[in-house]
Amino acid sequence: MSDQDQLRKTLSSIDGRGYKAYKQIRGSYLFPLFKLCIDHVQGDPFALPSKIRIRINQDISQLPRDLWEKPIRKMALEDFIARSVRRSIKQVVTPKKGTGKSGLIFIDAGRQEVLERTASVISKDWVEVRMQVGLPAAGRTILGNEAFIMLCQEIPEIIEQALLWENIDQGACTQFVECVENQESIKSQLDTSDIAAFVANGSVLPRQSGISDLPLTGTNVVSFQTPESLLTSFEVPNPFINGETVIHGMGIPKGITLIVGGGYHGKSTVLKALERGVYYHIPGDGREYVVTNSNSVKIRAEDGRRIENVNITPFITNLPQNTPTDSFCTEDASGSTSQAANIMEALEVGAEVLLLDEDTSATNFMVRDARMQQLVQKNQEPITPFVDRIWEVYDRIDVSTILVMGGSGDYFDVADTAIKMQDYLPHDVHDQALDIIAEFPTLRQVESPKLFGKITDRIPKSSSFDSSRGRKSVKIDVQTHDMLIYGTNRIDLRYLDQLVEKSQTRAVGHAIYYAAQSLMNPSSTLKDVVEALEDFFDKNGLDQLDPFYKKENHPGNFSRPRKFEIAATINRIRSLKTIPI
Repeated sequence: MSDQDQLRKTLSSIDGRGYKAYKQIRGSYLFPLFKLCIDHVQGDPFALPSKIRIRINQDISQLPRDLWEKPIRKMALEDFIARSVRRSIKQVVTPKKGTGKSGLIFIDAGRQEVLERTASVISKDWVEVRMQVGLPAAGRTILGNEAFIMLCQEIPEIIEQALLWENIDQGACTQFVECVENQESIKSQLDTSDIAAFVANGSVLPRQSGISDLPLTGTNVVSFQTPESLLTSFEVPNPFINGETVIHGMGIPKGITLIVGGGYHGKSTVLKALERGVYYHIPGDGREYVVTNSNSVKIRAEDGRRIENVNITPFITNLPQNTPTDSFCTEDASGSTSQAANIMEALEVGAEVLLLDEDTSATNFMVRDARMQQLVQKNQEPITPFVDRIWEVYDRIDVSTILVMGGSGDYFDVADTAIKMQDYLPHDVHDQALDIIAEFPTLRQVESPKLFGKITDRIPKSSSFDSSRGRKSVKIDVQTHDMLIYGTNRIDLRYLDQLVEKSQTRAVGHAIYYAAQSLMNPSSTLKDVVEALEDFFDKNGLDQLDPFYKKENHPGNFSRPRKFEIAATINRIRSLKTIPI
């Protein structure tokens, strides 16, 4: 193994040479506190940055064992460590002159959500962080002295600040881990309490803007307060600042919940918080104690998406030209057919709660009022509106629905719970809704000609995932979190509202590739495949997805996706072929 002095000597010897001479520094180097592994060296200052790992022994780092012995604590601490490294990078690294990505030091540390990720890994013997660095150059000429400052001065300072327990903000670290563990505890209690979702008192749900996920601040911010009738309490393992171990808030019961209210009063804000509540959140986010059933899926209309052999007959039948709907295919779905397909696809892989907002739904899919029923008879209308199926979804399949609705009172008839948002505060208005039903009965007729029917499983053909164009492997690239390049396919994911960061999308792409190579067979349904992937992640972690996973190499830029987003991405691959069963 080369040591720090050898790295310094090599950098000095290649100073001023062509950029490809940086390949000479690939390898492992022992520093006083840690081992530096340079796994991949970029071939050009404009190429993807070089990949490095830093491994420090536990007896040097001295992270307390109680913070990482349990799986949930380990995941939280790994996330915190990545964020700690990112903070240190901002404090230590100074802007450098150079071309391309010269001087860049980057770690994939996430945003408001706390996720299982590969940027940092903790074992009983060591702590490892994975970073990307832009090796400095002037044009394509090596700046060896700048590289020495980066690798031999800045990196050690970053590691000393971020990975030594004596230098870490210990209070913040402990609070972070305990907060995530409390969220996990609440999540584990939802099902036994017949609760679909929970919003703690004091939560701050509004965000700074439509493009910012940071909590709204200022004197006018309204903190969440629960109506007495919906008050729910959970015991948590770690005490809050006030010493209490019980948290109070609004429990949304299983069944059909309607969230109503005027425009700009917080309906969609609540739903947005609930859809992100399937993930853990950092302390101070405002939504850290908004906890939703992990198998909750946001549903919306998605004009133009491809649909492959989906049984949408519960919602759509008798299409013109006798187009079958029990194995419906289209290259360009309408709003209603896409929403129907999105529901059936979510149910196919095990959704337990559906989240819908009328603002992002197809109007004709949600309801047909009495007047429209009179003008367009049922025998002329292929769509069975969601209002006429929503109760069956719960009663026959045991899947709850939380629905934001501001324009149709016809949903009063099917709601188990009605919550009115006013000035960002919730009010239980279910009794009031019942009074309105009695005084103003609906004139529309229920339009469900047949029972809901079965949810059809599909077997994906592994051959339809071969988009390599003759290459040895499929090209997988992520430019934004909502656009995945998979071989020749550009997969539009902008309507997957629960896909939250690029690292997740990258993991989705590599997970699909792994599944196509190793998990798909002539009898494996899509549900089988995505559940096998979850088992694979549980047993092996995300590291095994890495195409560089040889001799401990790893880019460190994966975070764990849910099975629902993996399945949804598969369903949006335009080359996908399936066999309904």
